Amino acid sequence: MTVMLPAFRIGDLRSFSRRPALAPAPPGAVSLAMGEPDFPTPPPVVEAAVAALRAGNTHYADQKGLPALRAALASRVPAHPGRTWTADDIVVTQGATAALAAVVLAMVGPGDRVVIPEPAYSLYADLVVFAGGTVDFVPLAPDMHWDLDALAAALPGAAMMIFSNPSNPTGVVHRKQELEALGELLDGSDVLVVSDEAYHRLVYPGHVMTSALEIESLRDRTVYVQTFSKTYAMTGWRVGYLTGPREVVDAAAHAHRTYNGSLNTAAQHAALAALDLPDGVVDAMVDRYRQRRELVVAQLSGVPGLHLVPPEGAFYGFLRYHADLPSEGVARELAERGVMVRAGAEYGPSGEGHVRISFAASEDDLRTGLARIAGHLGDARS
Repeated sequence: MTVMLPAFRIGDLRSFSRRPALAPAPPGAVSLAMGEPDFPTPPPVVEAAVAALRAGNTHYADQKGLPALRAALASRVPAHPGRTWTADDIVVTQGATAALAAVVLAMVGPGDRVVIPEPAYSLYADLVVFAGGTVDFVPLAPDMHWDLDALAAALPGAAMMIFSNPSNPTGVVHRKQELEALGELLDGSDVLVVSDEAYHRLVYPGHVMTSALEIESLRDRTVYVQTFSKTYAMTGWRVGYLTGPREVVDAAAHAHRTYNGSLNTAAQHAALAALDLPDGVVDAMVDRYRQRRELVVAQLSGVPGLHLVPPEGAFYGFLRYHADLPSEGVARELAERGVMVRAGAEYGPSGEGHVRISFAASEDDLRTGLARIAGHLGDARS
C-alpha cells in the first residue's frame, strides 16, 4: 500500500500549532469564539461589487492589486514624513492573513529567529514555523502591555518582531511611549517590525491608537499590515494589504503572486467603495462594540475566580480564571455547556489559564454566554 506523506513543514505545523479548526456553534449554543464582525457588510460595498460584475470586471487584476485601489490606500497610509506613499508601495492581498504570510515567507528563512510578544494571534507563530524560522515567545507584563526588559533581552540577533495593535487576543492598545521604547531598543539593528493594525478603528474612550508608522524610530523598519475585514465587516471578501520598506514590499509581492496570484477583481472594486463610506457608518459599528465592551466588563466584574483586564481596543476580552484547569479543556467543557470560546493556550505559553471571548456577538448572546462562563468556572474553582 502506497503511503503519501506530507512535507515535513506540515508535520512541524501539526506538532506546533494550537489553532483549532472552527465550526459554527451547534443548536442551542452561543459563540463568543469568532473574530468576525456580526454586522452585515454595508450595502454600498455590496452594490459596488455587483456593479463591477455587471460591468464585466470578471478578469484578472494586476497582481499587486488594482492601481486605483492601491493609490487610494497609499493616500490613507499613516503619515510618514520624508516619504510620499504611492500605489507602488502597496500590495493588495487575500486579507491580512495573506499579507502576513507574504512578508514572513519573503523575509524569514530556516533558522531565523522571530520575536513574538505573547499572548499573540496564533497565526504569527504558525507562519514562522511554516517558513522554517524559530519562534521566540516573550511574555507580556501583568497589565498585558509589553515587558520592555524582556524584549530588550530577546531582540538582539532576531530577524523580525511581529505584533498586533490593538491586540488580538488581549484587547490592549499599545501606547505611543511603548512604540517609542521599542524603536530605541532596535536602534542600530536590522530587525524588521511587522505591525498588524487590523483593529485600528476599534479603540475605546481613554485610549489612543498610534500606528508604528507614526514613530520616527520605527518608520523605516516597519511593515504595516491592514485589512478591510474588521473595519468594514468584510471578512468574507478577503481584502487586505501591506506596505513598508520598498525592498520588503517587492519581496512580499513576489511571494504573494507565487502562491495566490491576483485577488478577486470585484472584491477590489467593493473595497474601493468601502473607502468612500462616510465615517458615520464605521463609527456606528464601533459604538455598538463599545456598548458590548461595557456589558462584558460589567457582567464579569467581581465574579469570584475570574479576572479581566478591560479591553482597550479590538473586540476581545482575555479572561483569566483561577481554576487549575488547562485552557483547552476549559474550552471543551464550556462548549458542552453551550458557549464557544477560544483556549488561551492557542495564543502562546502564557495564555494558559485564560480563555478569549469575542464581543462581536449580539447582546443577548453575550449575556447568555458570559453567564454560562461565570457559572461553570465558578463551579470548577470550588
